[in-house]
Amino acid sequence: MPTLSMLGKKVLITGASSGLGKHFAATLAAQGAQLILAARRTEMIEAFAQTLPCSTPPLCLRLDVTDAASRQALAEAVDSLDVLINNAGVVRESAAAKHSEPDWDAVLDTNLKGMFFLAQALLPALQKSQGSVVNIASILGLRQAGGVVSYAVSKAGVVQLTKTLALEWARLGVRVNALAPGYIETELNAEFWQTDAGQALIRRIPQRRLGQLSDLDGPLLLLCSQASAYMTGAVIPVDGGHLVNTL
Repeated sequence: MPTLSMLGKKVLITGASSGLGKHFAATLAAQGAQLILAARRTEMIEAFAQTLPCSTPPLCLRLDVTDAASRQALAEAVDSLDVLINNAGVVRESAAAKHSEPDWDAVLDTNLKGMFFLAQALLPALQKSQGSVVNIASILGLRQAGGVVSYAVSKAGVVQLTKTLALEWARLGVRVNALAPGYIETELNAEFWQTDAGQALIRRIPQRRLGQLSDLDGPLLLLCSQASAYMTGAVIPVDGGHLVNTL
């Protein structure tokens, strides 16, 4: 019977210097994965890598997903790969009427364009291992919210990208799925959730609580491991029921 074990599997995580990327790395290291950590700030991932319980030290590589040369250099440095976790992402907040073109380009180039072309560059390595891609989407790619127009559009694109690549790459033996986190409490947003506005948002979640980083562990391990061998094109919300809330 397939398990959630990642023992000996080589996993590349983008955006590994902070937030979800760091948590994913710790989760997978605990399950025996061999990690490749990629981010623009290599000094941060190198320091973080020393704290992980890995039998094989993580490989730390510089990556700017918006830069074609950077993507290609990383692909050339990775000779084998079982799982790509496309996690790198940015957000620019403003009303749609005032959203600037540079902000739009920064978000779409990172969250969508960079994600696609990195997966494309790493396809040969993934095909050799019959591996998988896990794209990090968001419930904002499936529903709407004000003030984050470019982010929401980029994540909607990630949902469609996931399904399209799943269709095309199934015959190559490469699976492509996505996680769509809801509101997850982190160090960066903890203060907001204590405000009146934050508490009002929490009351709209059917489970009446924020997600914790640990709530992503099970779905992540499912999609990374052979336990999901017959899953491709899936987009899994992890949101406390937020998407099924009444209008």
